[in-house]
Amino acid sequence: MKKYSLVIIGSIIFFSHSALATFGSNSCKKSPDIKCYVTKRGDTWEKLFKDPDTIHFAKLLNRMGNQLHRGMTIAMPKTLSNADVMSISPFPKQISAPGEKMIMVSLPRLAWGAYDSQGTLLRWGPVSGGKGYCPDLHSRCNTPVGKFVIQSKQGPYCVSTKFPIGRGGAPMPYCMFFKGGFALHGSYDVPGYNASHGCVRMMVNDAQWLNQEFVGYDKVTVIISRN
Repeated sequence: MKKYSLVIIGSIIFFSHSALATFGSNSCKKSPDIKCYVTKRGDTWEKLFKDPDTIHFAKLLNRMGNQLHRGMTIAMPKTLSNADVMSISPFPKQISAPGEKMIMVSLPRLAWGAYDSQGTLLRWGPVSGGKGYCPDLHSRCNTPVGKFVIQSKQGPYCVSTKFPIGRGGAPMPYCMFFKGGFALHGSYDVPGYNASHGCVRMMVNDAQWLNQEFVGYDKVTVIISRN
């Protein structure tokens, strides 16, 4: 298998992989295997895609974990039998061995990917990072970019101590803190765009897998980029 290099300069991450996958409605226009569909009243993931594997593929293709509502434009594979999640990954399947486990997060591509120490992509999924400006904070709320290390983690009952403002208690299941109060965590609000206060939201089953199967007692590096 061909390996791609990963270059880190400051907080900017460059892949030598030039054909990273598009997603959502952009993929409808650029891929002959994908079509656009405008959702109707009553449409659900389960109604449009009958089996769990194809539902998972569709959510990754659209970088979205939320329920559907009328008028949304989503991307759909024309041939459901060829729904291979690794074929639409925005990350290379193999990079030069980093020597440690790594979680890559691309904010503009709305995606995370987990690499083992040999540089093999084990799993990837959609994310929603900081939305830029938060009215309740009256300030910017970007996700930090750069290279970090997972500092601590909690289980399914992890909650925010800050949000909602003045109360706290917002669910952050399977949280994994990488810088102060910033964490990767599960959420049922992964809308297909960056919408958080700065944490990295991901689908709950993805956060559970990372928390329980990938992030252990050994060092896990997190690299977050704006490219």
